[in-house]
Amino acid sequence: MSTVETTAKRAVSKSEAIQSMYESFVVPTYGRFPLTLERGEGSRVWDVDGRRYVDFGGGIAVTSLGHAHPELAETISNQAKELWHVSNLYYTEPQGELARKLVELIAPGKVFFCNSGAEANEALIKLARKVGQEEGRFEIITTTNSFHGRTMAGIAATGQDKVKAGFAPMLTGFHHVPYNDLDAVAKAITPATIAVLVEGIQGEGGIHAARPEYLLGLRKLCDEKGLLLMMDGVQCGFFRTGAFQSYQSILADAGDHGFVPDGISMAKSLGGGFPIGATWIRDKWSNVLGPGTHGTTFGGTPLACSVAGKIIEIVERDGLAAHARSMGDHLMSRLGQMKEAHPDLIDSIRGMGLMIGIQLKDDILPLKETGRPTSIAMVLRLHEAGLITIPSGAATVRFLPALNLSQEEADEGLSIFENTLKQLKS
Repeated sequence: MSTVETTAKRAVSKSEAIQSMYESFVVPTYGRFPLTLERGEGSRVWDVDGRRYVDFGGGIAVTSLGHAHPELAETISNQAKELWHVSNLYYTEPQGELARKLVELIAPGKVFFCNSGAEANEALIKLARKVGQEEGRFEIITTTNSFHGRTMAGIAATGQDKVKAGFAPMLTGFHHVPYNDLDAVAKAITPATIAVLVEGIQGEGGIHAARPEYLLGLRKLCDEKGLLLMMDGVQCGFFRTGAFQSYQSILADAGDHGFVPDGISMAKSLGGGFPIGATWIRDKWSNVLGPGTHGTTFGGTPLACSVAGKIIEIVERDGLAAHARSMGDHLMSRLGQMKEAHPDLIDSIRGMGLMIGIQLKDDILPLKETGRPTSIAMVLRLHEAGLITIPSGAATVRFLPALNLSQEEADEGLSIFENTLKQLKS
């Protein structure tokens, strides 16, 4: 190799080399940010060049206990030495124990285990169709700006045109109506309607929470019309709002309402980064999906269930639901002060617990000049400053940090965010 060739080879950084491999060998289904991450600890991560970032993205609401949690690492190691996978033709204790814990956190029913949020929603959709099959009912009402995954059924259920582009014709039977509009749901019901599917808080739609009267009204309407009320808790569930499911937080001050959905999809934070999804089905419908009607090769493995079970144990032991509420209040308070100080930059702040959306003004010149959506341009700026956040829509930046986010980590991230706002004006 010549001196020129050697010099050229050394000029390529480790990050560039890894990104080049992606360009050559990984299907480009993501518009990736130019960060090459190598390791993490708690709510901080480091890239391959040794630069540290505060992680307020949490792998899009996934790393519920942060990175490299020692108890989770020990749980994985111990279970891996015993049993990884035996298929769902057999029984294992970790799956049974995790199902029991989930039922106790929600209401009487049963759980189907899978590998992702999209699969968990697919199970809900199949449940609804199976329930309505004999009567010829198959239509499901969902909402605009919703997101229910990227399977063919998931994108048909999703109320965003951008995820459907290029995949027509859609699976039929889905009707989208405005979120938080009970009258719109009532008007959309036809003799073929079997279910309503909603998120307690729309995550990909920009952090919009359901109103208490909306959820209670949906339950009453579904009972009157003989419909299933199904909730997508993939992003907004698992203690993120300060209760196990977001509807429990939303309805906390609504009195003795007795609200219970008919099905709930779960994933993301449930495994803390280890792939697992779950669908809880209310006792009335819990035996509808019998042998041969649905299945999964990898769902509910001993390894995945052990991790999820340990996370629930740690959340309950360490009071992380209450911590999510108090830390969320702290973040919202500081962000509110920033909004008052920078009304020309921040339009609104929405959220609950550790699921927060900052709606930016869409005419911020330094961001507009990049030619990118405001949300993307701001996230890139925050990366440069050392803070990882998640874009949502055209102008919303999401905070979805770990449930055990420390005061120090929170304040460091908030300082970076505030300084970045100030730099937009300089």
